[in-house]
Amino acid sequence: MRDLPHRVDLTSEAAELLRRLTAEAGPLMFHQSGGCCDGSAPMCYPDGEFIVGSADIHLGDLDIELDRAVPVWMSKAQFEYWKHTHLTIDVVKGRGSGFSIEAPLGVRFLIRSRVFTDEEYEALTTASADG
Repeated sequence: MRDLPHRVDLTSEAAELLRRLTAEAGPLMFHQSGGCCDGSAPMCYPDGEFIVGSADIHLGDLDIELDRAVPVWMSKAQFEYWKHTHLTIDVVKGRGSGFSIEAPLGVRFLIRSRVFTDEEYEALTTASADG
């Protein structure tokens, strides 16, 4: 079986910041904001601080080279718009809305995106149909 494309990845700069934040706050999670307050920014929280449920989709886990990966979630409704899109979490200078854990550091997480190739999207949809 071939490896499936990831729905979400991160830059080395974002991974470095996540390791720092994990050391300070413990395990983390992301929920991709749906457009309120800070646009469509990835919001980073201490794990469990943002409650996910049946209305959310688990996009994947980010390997930040620690004992625990960082899970990434998005609402099912928003996923319907973004399901054709590969997301990369990056970090840039500037302040976001203040809800995300990195806000006091003068940086913010940011989504960079690209449309999946036909082959990538077919592999993902076939895999989800199979199981």
